[in-house]
Amino acid sequence: MDEEYDVIVLGTGLKECILSGLLSVDGLKVLHMDQNDYYGGESTSLNLNQLWKRFRGSDEKPPESLGTSKEYNVDMVPKFIIANGNLVRVLIHTDVTKYLNFKAVDGSFVYNKGKIYKVPANDVEALKSPLMGLFEKRRARKFFIYVQDYEENDPKSHEGLDLTKVTAREIISKYGLEDDTIDFIGHALALHLDDIYLDQPALDFVKRMKLYAESLARYQGGSPYIYPMYGLGELPQAFARLSAVYGGTYMLNKPECKVEFDADGKAIGVTSEGETAKCKKIVCDPSYLPDKVQKVGKVARAICIMSHPIPDTSDSHSVQLIIPQKQLGRQSDMYLFCCSYSHNVAPRGKYIAFVSTEAETDKPEVELKPGIDLLGPVDEIFYDTYDRYVPTNNSEVDHCFISTSYDATTHFETTVDDVIAMYSKITGKALDLSVDLNSASATADEK
Repeated sequence: MDEEYDVIVLGTGLKECILSGLLSVDGLKVLHMDQNDYYGGESTSLNLNQLWKRFRGSDEKPPESLGTSKEYNVDMVPKFIIANGNLVRVLIHTDVTKYLNFKAVDGSFVYNKGKIYKVPANDVEALKSPLMGLFEKRRARKFFIYVQDYEENDPKSHEGLDLTKVTAREIISKYGLEDDTIDFIGHALALHLDDIYLDQPALDFVKRMKLYAESLARYQGGSPYIYPMYGLGELPQAFARLSAVYGGTYMLNKPECKVEFDADGKAIGVTSEGETAKCKKIVCDPSYLPDKVQKVGKVARAICIMSHPIPDTSDSHSVQLIIPQKQLGRQSDMYLFCCSYSHNVAPRGKYIAFVSTEAETDKPEVELKPGIDLLGPVDEIFYDTYDRYVPTNNSEVDHCFISTSYDATTHFETTVDDVIAMYSKITGKALDLSVDLNSASATADEK
């Protein structure tokens, strides 16, 4: 272990594994360590016995009616992958797609005034959607056509609007859309976490809508999302494999990984079990450098095992349902995620559902009830909260690059944004994500 590395990565969470893979592909000498004896860190995947041990203690055993333990792959940070999004670009850029099998996700839904609706993503769907009345459908259709036709490099498609200056609120008011329509477009289509985007330049908002619509069109399925067979636990391991192919070294089960600093406060290595590996830079999750992060919030969630799909989602075996904040009088959206045996994450006939949100109280059971009520009967339910941290250090001074904690969203966009920003900070260059999206494939669901 007494070698010098360009980068030492601490923790095998998804963000750390992606970065380890990217940096190894770039030719950097990488050592990757984890104090756990398993891959994935916070974003690990658990079988039924592990799930039980984590939430019910080691004395209880899961009931036999739930099926065999090893057929469960329950992701601790469940997130769907948007088909044309940046994570898919990273997977193609690094050729990690060869280690994984993806399957399209059945449905993308939104909650509005007490009911569940399919998210309309283009002009044709807008006209069919029961979410809107007749005149609103026409207005929404015109807006969708504007978004679909918009090309950043083609001024003719801009209709005289400079989206780097015009706000999202202004462009929406030009089309006269109602508040409920804005709610589902902003939160379930553009995937904004709150309403701050309305007073920001509209370009990002329009690009997000285009990403959703183009991703939906890619697999002609019911949603723009894909998900790996056997769950997300496959992802960190796939990037670990990639890193190893390019000469990266992996060490699991390394207790008390202590970052060493020189007199100027710059990271120079990591000590574990009396041995020190030297390095130029450290990449880690917040748990490894607790004095260089601050708590900014808390995620509350419920993990449910069910014997049926979420009601009113067209019997979808895999689905995302977003409840925009205004629908519940909250400050943040609530997310429902459901996956099943069709993605090999549970035994036949079983479904895993998550309800998650940014915690606004200390009572997750009460706070998550509106989402849990939409699930119908559940066989088992586990409640969990975890704190969210962001780095407070200056990486130019201490050479430590710390990821932010995972948020409550059930899609990957915020996670990958953090990875791309960290990559640029570590290497001083932008990550080239101009890839041929057609080289990634996912199978549609056969029911």
